[in-house]
Amino acid sequence: MISTKSLQSSIKLLAQAMEESADELNTVDGLLGDGDLGVTMIRGFRQILVDLDSLPTDIGMDFFQCAKAFTKSSGSSFGTLLATGMMAIAKEKKGETKIELDEVSGLFNLALEAMQMRGKASLGDKTVLDVIVAARDAAKNQSDGETMLSSINHAINDTMELFRNRQSKIGRARIFGKKSIGLDDPGMLAFKRMFESLQAGV
Repeated sequence: MISTKSLQSSIKLLAQAMEESADELNTVDGLLGDGDLGVTMIRGFRQILVDLDSLPTDIGMDFFQCAKAFTKSSGSSFGTLLATGMMAIAKEKKGETKIELDEVSGLFNLALEAMQMRGKASLGDKTVLDVIVAARDAAKNQSDGETMLSSINHAINDTMELFRNRQSKIGRARIFGKKSIGLDDPGMLAFKRMFESLQAGV
């Protein structure tokens, strides 16, 4: 079960992971984009931390506050996508105090659909959407949080290996054409670092 208290603990882990991974994310993003993904992630999570202790017990409103923080702190496309996904979860869970583990896969799917509509990317384009699909599928039929996180991390790693030698098909990365083959998508890597931190913190 995910409550406001457990969400607060998770956010602290995610924020620390982004501080530690910022240079790596900026470097990887610099190979295929603007080179500012690490900065985007740091700013977003620092903004969330500002009001972290005052999050309400309404889990939907918690996600709304997190989405608003990312929107406020960054105008980047990745920050906007993350906020869009969190807003979809916020709308679904508004007025509730917890998320059961058997809901997680469905919430990933809601976020995925909203992000896909906003970003106009297709599955298979080598974007963060592809690892979200992997996480969604890995979360199905899971009744233990630690096992779920382990399954999600394995799925993310497998997906990144699968896509590493494919060409990026959308966004600024698409401009690099065949030069994108052999490189990790920066958004995928950010997602990987976030979920690694959650598993390490269990």
